Order: sequence, then C-alpha cells, then structure tokens
Amino acid sequence: LETPNLDALARDGAFFRNAFVTTALCSPSRATILTGQYMHDHGIVDNNLPFRGEPLFFPMLLDDAGYATAFIGKWHMGGEGDAPQPGFDRWVSFAGQGHYMPEQGGPGGAMLNVDGNRVAQQGYITDELTAYAIDWLETLDGSSPFFLYLSHKALHAEFTPARRHRDQYANTEIPPPPTQADTAENYEGKPMWVQNQRNSWHGVDYPYHSTLDVQEYQRDYHRSLSAVDESVGRLRRWLEDRDLEERTLILFMSDNGFLFGEHGLIDKRNAYEESIRVPLIAWGPGVVRTSGDRRQVVRNVDIAPTLVDAAGLDIPPQFSGSSFLALIREPAGDPEWRNELLYEYYWEYNFPHTPTTFALRTDRYKLIQYHGVWDTEELYDLEADPREMKNLIQSAEHQDRIERMRRRLYELLANSAGQHVIPWSRRDHGAAVLRHRDRSKAAEFPEKWLRE
Repeated sequence: LETPNLDALARDGAFFRNAFVTTALCSPSRATILTGQYMHDHGIVDNNLPFRGEPLFFPMLLDDAGYATAFIGKWHMGGEGDAPQPGFDRWVSFAGQGHYMPEQGGPGGAMLNVDGNRVAQQGYITDELTAYAIDWLETLDGSSPFFLYLSHKALHAEFTPARRHRDQYANTEIPPPPTQADTAENYEGKPMWVQNQRNSWHGVDYPYHSTLDVQEYQRDYHRSLSAVDESVGRLRRWLEDRDLEERTLILFMSDNGFLFGEHGLIDKRNAYEESIRVPLIAWGPGVVRTSGDRRQVVRNVDIAPTLVDAAGLDIPPQFSGSSFLALIREPAGDPEWRNELLYEYYWEYNFPHTPTTFALRTDRYKLIQYHGVWDTEELYDLEADPREMKNLIQSAEHQDRIERMRRRLYELLANSAGQHVIPWSRRDHGAAVLRHRDRSKAAEFPEKWLRE
C-alpha cells in the first residue's frame, strides 16, 4: 500500500498493533466510540435504530469545558438521520452512508447537512469533508482549545476512488487469502453458518448477489484509502504550519475491519480477526514521549475515556472503557492494563447470514459463541494459529480454559443494570436471503456430532 502520511504518523507516533472494535458494524461501533459504552448499554444494535433517551457523547463534556467542537462527516445512527447533534458547535454530515460523488445522490445530486441547512455536495466526498474541516479550523481564534471529529465516508462500500487514484495499483497482484479456498482443510472445525455464508450476500460465491470479483473489489478499497491518507497529511501540515503540533493529539482509526475472502467471507460482523481488527495510531509530539509500536489490546470503547482524560477532565462512571493515555505516552505506561476484548454482534433480519455472536479475546486466545443457532463454538490459539484455522473447542487440554473464558464472557455481557438481554429491532422490509443454485452447497453437521 502507498500510504505515506499514515506511515509517517505511525513512525512518529504510537502505533497500536492490537486495536479492535467491540462490534464490527458501522452504527454500533460509532455509537461505542461516542458514548464509551458497549452496544448492550447504548442500544444501537444495528444500522437502523436511533439512540434511546438522551445519551452522553464524550464531545459534550469537551464542549462544556470550553472546547470549540466540530463533527464533520458520516454520523449514520438512527437510519437516514443527519440532524446536528448535541456537543458540537459545527456540524457537517449527510443522510445514511452518503455518496462518494455528487452525481451518485440521485436526480438532485448528493446533499450535505451544514449546521441544519441543506447544501449541495460539490466534489469527491473525502476531499470535501477535509476542506470543511480545514475551513472550520481556520475560523478558530486560538482563544479556546478545539476538538475535531472528522468521520470519513470512506472506506465504506461501494468503494469509489478519487479520479486521480483510479489507475493506482493497476499492475499489483492481489492474490486470494489462503483461507478462501473451498476445501475440507479450510472448513475443518468451522461452524456451519460460516460454510453456508460462502454462498450468500456476504460470501465469495455470491457476493452482494452478484458476479463481483472480490480481489478487484479490494483493489478499489485500497485506491479509496489514498484520499484518506492525503486528508491526514493535509491536517497534519495545517497543525505544523501553525506550530500547534506540540499541543495537539491526533487519533486515527476505523469503525470496523473488513474481510476480502478470508474463510470464504466478505464484509464484517463476525468475530474473526480481519473483521474486528482496526488501525489505531496516536500522534502528537507533546503527548507521545516514546514513538513506536504498542502491543496492548485496546478497543473502540476506550476512545471516549482516553480523549476525556487527555483533556484533563474526569471520566464519567457510565463509560465502560478505560483510558489508554498512559500507553500513548509510553509503551509500558500502564502496567495494570488488561488485554481483554469483549465482542458482541446481534443478528440482523436484513442480513440473516451471521448469527448473534459473542466472543472473548485475550492476548493469546479467542473464544467465540453463537446464540440462537445449532452450531459449534470456536476456540483459537492466536499465537500458534493467527489465521484461525484450527478450532480447539473439542481439545481436552483446553477444557479448563474454555470454562473460565465462558464464565468471563457471560460476566462481561451483563449490561449496566446487571441484566443479560438480547436486543433487536423491528423487521420492516425484505432481507438478503438469496443463494445461487450452482455454487457451494449447504454445510453438513460436524462429524463429531453424528451418532449411529
């Protein structure tokens, strides 16, 4: 990949190699970033539901403390809503996923919501959002600290690179991942739902119910990233030109990972590494005392407490995450840090291929459970098996570990009231349920489950 600005950010800052989301889906993950809560507490369990009541977004705390605040980009919580939200002095957003190009927005063209007013999108969305961000920064008079949440539409599908990047990587080979092949070795020990998803909306045999070439799709994904990389460079240069770098912290991350054929799957939602891993880079010469890699497990639920902590404010008790500000400063800055990740995803009627999924990940092992389906659990030794090929759930030597992880997973899934509930939203339209008659067939039950 050609990402010179992100490479420089990682080289000069703190690069978190084990950063994860607690839900690999747009709206729930973004809600977790904003509220510092797990999905089972903030209630955004899919891309359709709005927030319940009056949630506390961490920028509200910064706004109350005298920060100038701006949200620019994709909001995407509560369906198609794009109205300005509390905690932000400046607001630039759009309905739903938005559009890469103005002409993709229908007869009237794509529209933005700028402080409550409808404004036509003029150009490529990544460049336009960056321009709005810099324009807002230019209005600041330096008397107040500032917080900018730049929430790019990229890299959401359908990936559309900027015109200047449309030939990038044209001669680069993108081979299928080793776990993509439809072989007995790749599917040994895998749940039936994984095998069946191969021939579905989120599988390589019938991707988005089309003849899409998954590796070419990945090529456009990487091309679309280039404008985001340039955006990071523009913002960093703006800070440096005004001698603000010593007093500013940048966090760069994503709201979920993405699969391009791993285990025969595409997209996200599941608990496999490619779905839940995200980039996380912290840059700020006045904050990062020692640059380089950080190996600790950090999560999107930790973003809110970290930024509140960085502002010198008290962390509210309803935040479920922890501040990793000490880890940003030094690689071993918090010796008590717990390398533990809770993952949760709740079945969606419109994409019924992925079941409700709960997972516990430590720095070495991952236990995955599925709720409401007749299927197997999974346990992986990530140190010995980083591609998650060998399911150890039946291994005699791991049964004590499995039992301990099951108990801990159940503890972590309790909401703030100590309850264990399964949230879901009302079904109001059809679902992506199709399969292709001539492609991969339905999975068989595991041999170990069969009796004479």
